[in-house]
Amino acid sequence: MRNSTSGRPTISVQGLRKRYGQQEAVRGIDLQVRAGEVFAFLGPNGAGKTTTVEILEGYRARNAGQVEVLGVDPAAADRAWRARIGVVLQSGQTQPALTVRETVEQFAGYYPSPRPVQETIEMVGLAEQAAVRVRRLSGGQRRRLDVALGLVGDPEVLFLDEPTTGFDPAARRNAWRTISGLRQLGTTIFLTTHYIEEAQELADRVAIIVAGRIVAEGPPAELLTRGRRDLQVSFQLPESLTATDLPAGLDGELTVRGDRVELRTPTPVHALNLLTGWALQRGVDLPELEARRGRLEDVYLELTEGG
Repeated sequence: MRNSTSGRPTISVQGLRKRYGQQEAVRGIDLQVRAGEVFAFLGPNGAGKTTTVEILEGYRARNAGQVEVLGVDPAAADRAWRARIGVVLQSGQTQPALTVRETVEQFAGYYPSPRPVQETIEMVGLAEQAAVRVRRLSGGQRRRLDVALGLVGDPEVLFLDEPTTGFDPAARRNAWRTISGLRQLGTTIFLTTHYIEEAQELADRVAIIVAGRIVAEGPPAELLTRGRRDLQVSFQLPESLTATDLPAGLDGELTVRGDRVELRTPTPVHALNLLTGWALQRGVDLPELEARRGRLEDVYLELTEGG
């Protein structure tokens, strides 16, 4: 297992700026990623995510700022540095006539110390498709192959750009287990994703970028405390009752969708006391009663609204 605690940050960015003509896509961002952590980079389309990641990967020049990945400026990186990183782009380029195994073997040949091919194929859940030609794979299976090609070099840093796009829920969960397993091996993962649940499930820390600036950064649980402190109480209306029958005095924002009631409230204990007392007086249950703090998606939407 790689050492995940010693030395400088695996990724370090200070004052990064990138301009396209008169438009400044990245406006002086700072971030650090520690060795062995999963770092999720979130933001709406056009926020500067892809530009930032391409600079970190060494594929795009910057206008200003300092950038280091594995102690090297990506703009001046050599082939040895590239062998230490893995990249999974939004869409991969593979030969449709090759099999899965042949494709992974081909990419393994590009690296000095690749991960075993069969092990890599098994890690992404393609063992049963190893002899299948790429052109016969489903969209989700092709995406798994993209991930395998990013892993086969046994990278110290893995850039994952929307890695589970096109996956069904079961395949997405399997991919999450794979990514979590890489954390245990000490691989540093820089993840961009549109699935907020994915970031909340996987990331040790999250950064949210809006209009070229990072507007929030920290562990998912910490970001939740920065957002709305209201809790959401939800339940299904008992049969024969409507929203007009609900007790008076509920503090917060009440929404009724069909027979589903959702209440965002700063006083959840008071709200639950009113609701349960009301239900007991009427002799009814409150099916699917749930009280929870907001999700990372709620915080994301608040921060990116209008961004």
